[in-house]
Amino acid sequence: MNAMVLTMTRHARATAPKTAPEPGLDPEAAWRAVLARDASADGSFVFGVTSTRIYCRPSCPSRHARRFRVRFFATPAEARSDGFRPCKRCHPDRAGSADPAVAAVQRACGHLDQRAHDEIEGIPSLAELAAEVGLSPHHLHRQFRRIMGVTPRQYWDQLRLHRVKAGLARGEGVAAALYDAGYGSSSRLYEKANAQLGMTPAAYARGAAGERIEHTVVDSPLGRLMVAATKRGICFVALGSDDRTLAAELNAEFPGAELRADGGRLGRWVALLLKHLAGQEPHLDLPVDVRATAFQRRVWDELRRIPYGETASYAEIARRVGKPEAQRAVGAACGANPVAIVVPCHRALRSDGKLGGYRWGVERKEKLIAREQAGAKLARG
Repeated sequence: MNAMVLTMTRHARATAPKTAPEPGLDPEAAWRAVLARDASADGSFVFGVTSTRIYCRPSCPSRHARRFRVRFFATPAEARSDGFRPCKRCHPDRAGSADPAVAAVQRACGHLDQRAHDEIEGIPSLAELAAEVGLSPHHLHRQFRRIMGVTPRQYWDQLRLHRVKAGLARGEGVAAALYDAGYGSSSRLYEKANAQLGMTPAAYARGAAGERIEHTVVDSPLGRLMVAATKRGICFVALGSDDRTLAAELNAEFPGAELRADGGRLGRWVALLLKHLAGQEPHLDLPVDVRATAFQRRVWDELRRIPYGETASYAEIARRVGKPEAQRAVGAACGANPVAIVVPCHRALRSDGKLGGYRWGVERKEKLIAREQAGAKLARG
């Protein structure tokens, strides 16, 4: 995974309903579809209500929640991985699929979700879970990984971590939160803390207070470049036009952290990024400390495998991560990338060859691709 350190679950960005022409977030269009209970948008996205932790299809007949409590997800799997459970009224997991394995995996996820919700201790064996959905253990494991991007065990671990995070957010003590989530000992949770919370549970309970992040802003060929890092690696790379806006974005990304101006530690990494932008350093291998869901992690890894000077479509990337139906989710993962350039989400294009969206502006995306293609051509002689 190169030098990449992937930590702390990040909320997946929502994607627009199928009326949108490309992957990416159009929350206003999605919200209008929800208000209209538009059945034609079913299957394009689901929405979750943060106060109930339930997700629904756009046409759900239930009373609407207030807008600030609603979040959008490209697929039911994304909503479940973020700790939401399916509505028992509109059954969002029943959106039709020609692939019978999808329905079986959805039932398996529902079984695990319900088990976690009912606080039943311990994951069922693979054989028990397979019998529940009518597949062989081997076939379930293979299809679960293909469709969800993780194994049933990893999915269960994510559910438990979400329970810990929810307990800490409610003000429960660390011990109470971890035992409520089914951890037999604190050591088991702390083993996974850096990999999945991005910090110890105690630090997470304090809203990341005490996490020190150093940052700097410099001129680059694409405007002002902000680079920020924890002691583990780069956690934020952004492009913009003015320092104040970049500082606001960094604060929004890490509201509980202690933000400090760089004392010189970031100089070498910044120099490498600037050389890369100038076409003088085609291969970046920098330590990165970012928050990610399991699916985002797989997409970002795949983006880093795209050769310098080349591009790939959202559809191609979806196939490479084993989820060919998840083009919109790939677009959302690209939009959620907090380390521009290092994770080269600018190399992802629409299937028709058009640029698609870019978190730091489509004009910058176009320039990045042109610079890399010119640099690759020059290197080939």
